[in-house]
Amino acid sequence: MGIKQEPVKREKRTCLYDKHVQMGALMSPFGGFIMPIQYAGIAPEHTAVREHVGLFDVSHMGEVSVRGREAERYVQHIFTNDVAGAPVGKIFYGMMCYPDGGTVDDLLVYKMGEQDFFLVINASNIDKDWAWMQEHAQGFDIDLQNLSDIYGQIAVQGPQSEEIVERVLGLKCSELKFYEARYLTELPSPLEGQGMGVISRTGYTGEDGFEIYASHAYINDCWDKLIAAGVQACGLGCRDTLRFEVGLPLYGDELSAEISPVMAGLSMFCKFEKPDFIGREALLKQKTEGTEKKLVGIELQDKAIPRHGYAVLKDGETIGEVTTGYHTLSTDKSVCMALIDSRYAQLGTEVEIQIRKKVFPGVVVKKRFYDKHYKK
Repeated sequence: MGIKQEPVKREKRTCLYDKHVQMGALMSPFGGFIMPIQYAGIAPEHTAVREHVGLFDVSHMGEVSVRGREAERYVQHIFTNDVAGAPVGKIFYGMMCYPDGGTVDDLLVYKMGEQDFFLVINASNIDKDWAWMQEHAQGFDIDLQNLSDIYGQIAVQGPQSEEIVERVLGLKCSELKFYEARYLTELPSPLEGQGMGVISRTGYTGEDGFEIYASHAYINDCWDKLIAAGVQACGLGCRDTLRFEVGLPLYGDELSAEISPVMAGLSMFCKFEKPDFIGREALLKQKTEGTEKKLVGIELQDKAIPRHGYAVLKDGETIGEVTTGYHTLSTDKSVCMALIDSRYAQLGTEVEIQIRKKVFPGVVVKKRFYDKHYKK
């Protein structure tokens, strides 16, 4: 009898995959997709976003539609932030949590109508999140749809993004405030008979920027127009350096089933005045009584680069580990975020980081290593 061969799971491709290959992008698996890591290089792409404008393929992200009479009540139940009574067009950041407070995922919730919510979830968590949402939709009068394979998405990020989106794509976006969205009724719908394109103003880079969700064909057209206009294509490499510098978390590093929003310093997105949401009791206990570990920033006095998983030490004893670390391109400093014993989480605490066979001194600092430049 032969050995049973397990099927090889092939990474998914976004609707822009062929464009990346044609442009010579360095491609690599990420979140179940084969994605561009860099084009011109992480440093020039990072600088383009900080100083001018950059273009990202974020079609790997997941989208879920929640509609119906009890759409708001359902979102309130699974989501840590408070969307009750919010105006149409408002966007909220928050988490879905397990009953013990661990993080299912961090996500954005767009209120597109009084009974219409659009949820944007992480690519690596699409299947898990969808199963979780379906499980907890029982008893709610809602229409829940996973639109992740239907929508394409690009992000235009940087101080020139507003001018570029309006001039090159012809999309009016200047009236959108930070964390606002609207339907683009002029765009071809990616769904038969329902749904429309969406434009939002959020960003994962610390700079002003816009996200466009639409049909695969329209997203391809937008990409071509922006590249022809000279906008720098950017990969996931600089997306990570950009988000890290401004202290934004990445699921799997700064948030996970074992790392709660409270441990990650994100309790401001957990609205405990709400009557109930999944994980509320556990998170409230953590906020009230404290947690054994906390996420902190650490600045090294050396140019050595702390990487994910490296040990953080205090007086020779391991007190935690690095979640993300870089030598920052915007500030020229070696810094990291790390999950450490809460007893050593105070700003100014001296610690060490084990980098291969050497130990480098560092100090606990704020997690935001570079000031955000969002347009409020």
